[in-house]
This record gives sequence, structure tokens and C-alpha cells, in this order.
Amino acid sequence: MAELVLELAETVAGVGVKTSYGEILDIDGAKVVPVALGYYGFGAGSGSDAQGDEGGGGGGGGVSIPLGAYVGRGGDVRFEPNLIGLLLVATPLVWVTGKALRMVIRALKR
Repeated sequence: MAELVLELAETVAGVGVKTSYGEILDIDGAKVVPVALGYYGFGAGSGSDAQGDEGGGGGGGGVSIPLGAYVGRGGDVRFEPNLIGLLLVATPLVWVTGKALRMVIRALKR
């Protein structure tokens, strides 16, 4: 099982920045660098049941949400957001912030 974990670690070691920023593209004279939020996870396990039979398993997954792109035209570079991707990322943050504010307000009322 340890070998599997080491192999997975070697496979994803160089992913980091490549997951967040894509290759530079040239579209109609403009340089474009896509930006995304990416994360992944892996798990593995082994064990035995009551009869002493050993078993094992593993799995993994990941997601990449396009947030927008840096676009360079005529010496000017700016970030152009993908509104749907930003909403997907911001929704959990807004939800957690709302829950936290609700708890703080309730605590202050007591």
C-alpha cells in the first residue's frame, strides 16, 4: 500500500501552478492566460474483517473551476472574470460568512 501512495505523490508533484494557470494563448493578437481553481484528493486504505480476510482499496478525484483569464492587449494586462466560475467559488464563502454572522449576532443578544 505504501508503494501506491508514493506513486500517486510522484504523479501529482508537479501539478501545482499548472492546475491554476494555463498555457499562454495568442487569440487575435491578444495574449491570454486562463486561470482556474483546481484541487484534488486521493485516499487509500486496507484492513481486515472479522474472519481475518484482508482487503484494500483506494480512489481519488479532482475538480477544476475556470475563474477567468488574464488578457494582455497593447501593453495593458487585465483580469477578465468568468462570472459563473466566480459564483461557484463565492457561494460557499458567502454561506459560511452568513452562518458565522448569525452565530455572532445570537451570542451578542444573550
